[in-house]
Amino acid sequence: MDTAPELRAGSEDEPGNSSTPVRQMSLWPPPRSTRHTGRRRRQFARTAVALVALLLVGGGGFAAWSHLDGAREDTVTTMSDPEEFVGAWSGRMSQVDTDGRPVAEWDAEVRIEEGAERGSTAWTTFSCSGTLELSARDGDRLVYAYTETSDPEDRCVDESELTLWPASEGDRLNAEWSSVTREGTRMVSTGLLD
Repeated sequence: MDTAPELRAGSEDEPGNSSTPVRQMSLWPPPRSTRHTGRRRRQFARTAVALVALLLVGGGGFAAWSHLDGAREDTVTTMSDPEEFVGAWSGRMSQVDTDGRPVAEWDAEVRIEEGAERGSTAWTTFSCSGTLELSARDGDRLVYAYTETSDPEDRCVDESELTLWPASEGDRLNAEWSSVTREGTRMVSTGLLD
């Protein structure tokens, strides 16, 4: 079978007289190089073995074993009484972007119902409100999933996460709202609730 002659680009007057070959675009990506994959795997394996050896030799063997053994059990512990969170709370929140730059300050009102499983909130500065549902307990922290129920000016996020934990000053709660904007920017607001 004859092979096709090499196509060459030429001028309209003299087709085929140019020495520049026609480059055609492939529909398939070029094959990936596997030249360095084995080296990466070996380097990762060596690093992992060295780390485990350091833990075992350096007296961390027991700690590593107890950590791995404890991983099989339920790791969520409750150190605070959930009833400490029940009630109406309010405070000023400071919002920053992912680079830590201030974005806004706003007022929040949070109501946690008996049993601390559910609640509601109002972001009074933005005229938004929503419901809270307990999603996790971690030590003395309660984590709530926020679902928006009212946003007449379309200024708030539809979903976010509220983490509450007792403040060191007594009858106050630390609060942290974490959300992702519609544009994909992670925003964090922190403050104290009285």
